[in-house]
Amino acid sequence: MRLITWRSLATAATAALMATLLAPTAAHSAPRESTPVHSYENAIRESVWVDTKLDGDSDGKTDRVAVDIVRPREPAQQGRKIPVIMDASPYYSCCGRGNESQKKTYDANGNVVQMPLFYDNYFVPRGYAFVAVDLAGTNRSDGCVDVGGRSDIQSAKAVVDWLNGRAKGYTSRTGSTKAKAGWTNGKTGMIGKSYDGTIANGVAATGVEGLETIVPIAAISSWYDYYFAKGAPLYDSGPEWLSDYVESPDARARCAAVQQELVEGAPRTGDWTKLWTERDYVKDVRKVDASVFVIHGQQDLNVRPKHFGQWWDALAENGVERKIWISQVGHVDPFDFRRAEWVDTLHRWFDHELLGYDNGIDDEPMADIERAPDQWVTSNVWPPRATDTVKLRPGKGEQAGVGTLGLRTGSGTETFTDDPQQDETDWAAQIDRPTSAKAGFITKPLTRDVRLSGSSKVTVTATPSTSTAHLSAVLVDLGPDTIRDYAAAGEGIATLTDRTCWGPSTTGDSSCYKETEAKTADVDYTVFSRGWADLGNHASDLTGAPLTPGKPYTITLDLHVSDHVVPAGHRLALIVAGTDKDLIDPPSSTPTLTLDLSRTSARVPLVGGTAAFDRATSGSAYVTPDATLDGVAEPRAPHRVPGGSN
Repeated sequence: MRLITWRSLATAATAALMATLLAPTAAHSAPRESTPVHSYENAIRESVWVDTKLDGDSDGKTDRVAVDIVRPREPAQQGRKIPVIMDASPYYSCCGRGNESQKKTYDANGNVVQMPLFYDNYFVPRGYAFVAVDLAGTNRSDGCVDVGGRSDIQSAKAVVDWLNGRAKGYTSRTGSTKAKAGWTNGKTGMIGKSYDGTIANGVAATGVEGLETIVPIAAISSWYDYYFAKGAPLYDSGPEWLSDYVESPDARARCAAVQQELVEGAPRTGDWTKLWTERDYVKDVRKVDASVFVIHGQQDLNVRPKHFGQWWDALAENGVERKIWISQVGHVDPFDFRRAEWVDTLHRWFDHELLGYDNGIDDEPMADIERAPDQWVTSNVWPPRATDTVKLRPGKGEQAGVGTLGLRTGSGTETFTDDPQQDETDWAAQIDRPTSAKAGFITKPLTRDVRLSGSSKVTVTATPSTSTAHLSAVLVDLGPDTIRDYAAAGEGIATLTDRTCWGPSTTGDSSCYKETEAKTADVDYTVFSRGWADLGNHASDLTGAPLTPGKPYTITLDLHVSDHVVPAGHRLALIVAGTDKDLIDPPSSTPTLTLDLSRTSARVPLVGGTAAFDRATSGSAYVTPDATLDGVAEPRAPHRVPGGSN
């Protein structure tokens, strides 16, 4: 297992001082950055089919997955072996990748002409190979899509094995001529957004040798948590729909049995089954030996932030080297919300992890956090060491459904009736008014900034009037702000017409992409963390049961991870309500639920702990917060700004 190598600022300063004392030849002998010295136009473009040793489509033959490769010609001619950057995806044919939905294209000989995204254009001239894998059942691969299961993960793991001489590859889909990867040293870094990044998580959780690092962007860590939240459905379909959506036409025709397994293994009850156990990568985090660079949007309502939160926490517990970017966008790639800094950082990350360059990236702050549109800060470690769990208690207010939030245990009850036509924005907009669809609890205006950093939990004791009930809980920053408009098309970005170029281009593969800018909205409140549950799962996260009307039940909702500052002058609110209208399959009835306030609380990760909250709500005059408390600093200046044709 790879231990954390992020060093404290003091250690880094000592290392820098020692470097200045070295002789010039020793201090500068090792390269710190790969440079574009190889020809992209003359790069080798080839396709290999790797044997997965699985027969997912039950045709009596083991499945081969298609692997398209672009690699510089010069290193092989010089007898040098190179590392690999790999993106394994189901989307190369059906849907495309990136903001411009690029797909793979091929020449008459079947060799790849266009690789989606900029990775090949930028990194191949710098001495890397770029490898794009079609998951089993997609594009030019055999087998069936099983949505994060054994076949999906083995599709990519087998390629890592092939790159390290442990698996068989062939020059065609059906032929017997073998292909070997003698041109690589086997060191592989996996990258990808959404499904692609999910595969990177899953492969890392196998502990496969040769996988040095992964860069999961907006990626799933447990497929159950993609489709359900403690029994409450988040989508109106299961993995069988996604499988059918991404499979190639010929795979769709031969994979009916796998489709049926997905239907039967993922019941709409929201109960945990063996299917979900197989697709839970968090449980295998102890096997992860690769470093991990996580990127996720706090307002991603597709792959919700819980995925990176539980993955990050598990990685930390197991001493995995890691780095993180947390943005304000929805389901968006960093290439489209922080382009120059992203390419620079990714370049240095791969140089460090795959080429072994001592470029200082491991001495930099662990986390970059977008505090406002295009305004970033850093944290030396994340969450900050000064973070502590604070239990906040709801209390009765002067109006029904408009209560207080503080440190003292409340008493009495609050009642609301499920209204599946309302959602978190309706509840937050009516926070100061008594409404029947929610119970809201609010602090006084804060006298100091309060920073929440990590995952929150809300425990409620509720008495339902019917045998089924859904619950929602959200944390809200009440106050005016300008945020990225994550709820609009683009999920926080607007696409422009101008293009910037990130490496050389060929006739069939341009390195130039449309620029973007932040799309913002002026708001009166910001929902920054949310969670859901079926009250029928009160006794078990794994299975639900009918409720007895009139009987109280206690359940804990897992709210999504966030890093948010509630500024002085704003108020912090907790809202508890029923079905969010954006959740699918509401309960068959619209129950009224009565909350026991003495047995309801929110446990939130506050930088500075209880003392910080107490100071911010005590009514004392506003004091500028001490930035050293939470390790926040302005981000470093970019190492360089790549662009043009380099």
